[in-house]
Amino acid sequence: MERKALVLFSGGQDSATCLAWALDRYAQVETIGFHYGQRHAVELECRQVVLDRIKAQFPAWAERLGPDHMLDLALLGQISDTALTQHQEITFKASGLPSTFVPARNLMFFTFASAIAYRRGLRALVGGMCETDYSGYPDCRDNTLKALQVAMSLGLDAPMVIETPLMWLDKAQTWQLAEQLGGLALVELIRAETHTCYLGDHTHLHRWGYGCGNCPACELRRDGYEAYVKTEVV
Repeated sequence: MERKALVLFSGGQDSATCLAWALDRYAQVETIGFHYGQRHAVELECRQVVLDRIKAQFPAWAERLGPDHMLDLALLGQISDTALTQHQEITFKASGLPSTFVPARNLMFFTFASAIAYRRGLRALVGGMCETDYSGYPDCRDNTLKALQVAMSLGLDAPMVIETPLMWLDKAQTWQLAEQLGGLALVELIRAETHTCYLGDHTHLHRWGYGCGNCPACELRRDGYEAYVKTEVV
């Protein structure tokens, strides 16, 4: 059977790297994005730019890249009281979780993605979740996603595999993976065209990409890029 995958593609660094990873391994790759009322909705504008650039710069991948799907999950934003869906200060709650945690977000993303994948005959779902360099989100944990994979496969009565190529990589290693997959051209595409900043700042271009430079997402991306560059120099 031809290997086919559906990539959860937000327009950010991690999901763009995962998209390249999938294009390098699967015969057919489709993408899916979600509008859920996120403050950094500018990432959705970056999605199409990245997809267009991949088609133009990587002909071998362009042949494998199929349709893009966009779902409106505004209800998630309406029921969430978080710093990613409301104009709130980013803080840490008593539970130890940051206020950027959107409860059930990844669970919903994968569930809706599985419905699309089932209909289109795609049996692999690829996401950029990571336990090594992350904010402690419980729905990014490997055990959570393994349990979800079992539940979806049983509920659909069809094997559904969740792939998380970044699960055990830090941000520097994620940059390195991008270089291994698509060379410096892919690194530059991700640096200049993807969006990670929680506050949605896509006006200030830094050495490591666009962002406010102060939110947790920007700090992770910046520190990872600087560590990656040092490794490359050495």
